[in-house]
Amino acid sequence: MSILNEIILSTRQDIAELKRIHSLSRLKDMPCYYQSNLSLAESLSQKNPGIIAEIKKASPSKGIIRKDFDHRSIAAGYAENGAGAISILTEKKHFLGDIKYISDVRPKINIPILRKDFIIDPYQLTEAKAYGADAVLLIAAALEPNQLHDFHDEAAEIGLDCLVEVHNEKELEKLDFSQVRIIGINNRNLSDFTVDIKTSIRLSSLIPKDILIVSESGISNSSDIKELMKQGIFSFLIGESFMRAESPGKALKILLGSVQGN
Repeated sequence: MSILNEIILSTRQDIAELKRIHSLSRLKDMPCYYQSNLSLAESLSQKNPGIIAEIKKASPSKGIIRKDFDHRSIAAGYAENGAGAISILTEKKHFLGDIKYISDVRPKINIPILRKDFIIDPYQLTEAKAYGADAVLLIAAALEPNQLHDFHDEAAEIGLDCLVEVHNEKELEKLDFSQVRIIGINNRNLSDFTVDIKTSIRLSSLIPKDILIVSESGISNSSDIKELMKQGIFSFLIGESFMRAESPGKALKILLGSVQGN
């Protein structure tokens, strides 16, 4: 079983239990459900480059990434040092995340929060909204085309933006370009976990110019960002290199300064 299938299976089991404990009506009674959401697309477009800075404690391939993990201070550091948005891993078993991290962080920052998880059920959209997320990740490799379309519509109905993630041309063919506003191109090959930023360059040429592109994975220095910006890609999701730094917020500030020539 691939790691993606394994995660989806455990996620499906977790959702069944969550539905038993927390009904949709209970989620909709939470204060954040009625708050206006911040636009991920607008926030990234106002930055040059636009960085989605990630909060991630661990991953299946790397294990524990950050032992000294304080999601509140990390989020504040990102917001203070120029992030266009913050991505928070909420998957528990494989990434050691928690949906509660979003509600912990929400009052402390004024930039969009992306819930990064394996969304396979509409329940998770309501949950993301209830805990204070502004956007959700939809992974094309994990969903059928009709699911991608329907989840995107349902997210929009409750005010959530969607970052739709693809790894290759086949997954790109699943998308409705008339619907999608933001596409994340993941530079990681799911078969062998190798990373190549040229994946973003190759796939971006197949995407309409009015769609915002976010390059993901393997971006750790200003040279990578400058190369991608020359190809018309101006938004980036960066996690591991920040999370391994002594101060993730300062690492973000240094990277932005290097790209901008400061």
